[in-house]
Amino acid sequence: MKKIFLILMYGITFCFLVVFVAGFYKFNMTDGNDIIPGINAPDVRNSSYAIGGQTFTLVNGKAEKEISPNSASKQTVLIFGEPVYGDLNADGKNDAAIVLESIDGGSGTFYYAALAIASGTGYIITNTLLIGDRITPQTIELRDGRAVYNYAVRKATETMITEPSAGKSLWVHYDLKTGEIGELIKDFEEEVNPAQMTLGMKKWSWIQTKMNDGTATTPKKKGSFTIVFNQNKTVSIGTDCNSMGGAYTQNGNKVAFGSLVSTMMFCDGSQEAEFSGKLSDVRSYLFTSKGELILETKMDSGTMIFR
Repeated sequence: MKKIFLILMYGITFCFLVVFVAGFYKFNMTDGNDIIPGINAPDVRNSSYAIGGQTFTLVNGKAEKEISPNSASKQTVLIFGEPVYGDLNADGKNDAAIVLESIDGGSGTFYYAALAIASGTGYIITNTLLIGDRITPQTIELRDGRAVYNYAVRKATETMITEPSAGKSLWVHYDLKTGEIGELIKDFEEEVNPAQMTLGMKKWSWIQTKMNDGTATTPKKKGSFTIVFNQNKTVSIGTDCNSMGGAYTQNGNKVAFGSLVSTMMFCDGSQEAEFSGKLSDVRSYLFTSKGELILETKMDSGTMIFR
């Protein structure tokens, strides 16, 4: 009797071990294609994102799905522009803020915010948050541990053929407890109405230039680069070395600078050439609800941010 009992115990133990090993292999030894949102994302361009109840696994920043079985129409999800990296949960690691573009083949183009939180083996992908439909994404900034998505919308009186020019900002907060993101509602006193802002309302100070290839430039000396739009369609520009001036043209939200005349001082390590070079590429502008002036360069290649 004792011998039979031992045989049964050994058999049960063996079966348990077989099930355990099989389960471990199934859920941990993956083939690289079963990336689960929020768990095992190796990098942001080859990760899974949940949109509208569906999971899209991106390969090199893009994924496609049939809208319905055997349908010729497909929903395409891709990373718009370049992710912006920085610490969003105060752990000393570079997380990523991402814009996802969803094109469903008929009803419009939707843009979503998502964060990728750095872990020991890759990134933990958060839920997605709708930014808007038929908007124009602009820049992503990291402020006070939050991701700020700047974008442009059409004014209430404008038709769909009008290019979006009214700036807005979506502040995204990452909840350390839940691992999810949500909109952070800023105090009303900190908001301004972009529709009431004008180029000539103040002296603008250059804060940063962001290019769509991921490069960013900030002034080494804060407040050293300024620009004033004068009523006679001229600009007065201050840099970390010389003073500059010239004419500009404006038509709607289009703006362009003519040839700029500069004093001729030489300053070692000056950022003046880079700054003025980007100004010559400016083609349009918009304002944000944070009181910022965004100058957009040609071919949507980047933006210059002033405050």
